[in-house]
Amino acid sequence: MFVPFDVSVILLVFVVSFIGASLQGNIGFGLGPLSVPILAMIDTAYVPGPLLLSALLLNLLIYRRERHAVIKQDLYWAVLGRFLGTMLGAYFLTIFPSAHIKLYLALMVLLAIALSVSGIRITPKAGNLFLAGNLSGFMGTTSSIGGAPMALLYQHNKGPRIRGTLSVVFTFGVIIALISLAVIGKFGLYELKLAATLLPGVYLGYRLSNLTKNILDRGYMRPAVLIASAVFALILSAPYWYPLFG
Repeated sequence: MFVPFDVSVILLVFVVSFIGASLQGNIGFGLGPLSVPILAMIDTAYVPGPLLLSALLLNLLIYRRERHAVIKQDLYWAVLGRFLGTMLGAYFLTIFPSAHIKLYLALMVLLAIALSVSGIRITPKAGNLFLAGNLSGFMGTTSSIGGAPMALLYQHNKGPRIRGTLSVVFTFGVIIALISLAVIGKFGLYELKLAATLLPGVYLGYRLSNLTKNILDRGYMRPAVLIASAVFALILSAPYWYPLFG
């Protein structure tokens, strides 16, 4: 097993987590889609447990900052859906072949990107909240990329409402996911060590978002991150599609 004590690797992990956390601190999600492709190329054990643990810290920080804007009436259905989706995701991890995990992660990244840029306008009603929470829980538990389904529901709300509400839903979901992963043996001491390499970048990325959340032009930053995530997802899945052109 890989232990990331090499200075160059630790620096790469810091940069990725810093940028991802800054993005999520500004638009409500983004740590997963940006980080998963790169971290999985370093060590697939980074996903989902270590990244989820660092996301828990980030969501708690965002909630503390944006708690005044949380849409409380939406939480019940979203959290219920997230819980059920998390259970399905944990079961999926027990039956999915580990040899194909990189391809699966790449597909989850591309799905998250497609959902993010789809332009679909869905109102946050009870049924939609439950379905989005369910998909978010499944994707979050299996790949640490659960933000896009929920973000679609709130993409036309103001920044504080998006960030605050999503942080609550994600916090509940991440706690459930981490417990589920521990139960099935997918989150232990090794994953905790990996998580420790992510936390400094996540915290400092959040601090940067405190300075930029009101002035950052999302019209430039978000597409750039989505494009970068797509490129890394294609690289991650290269062993599967490259032979087709050989």
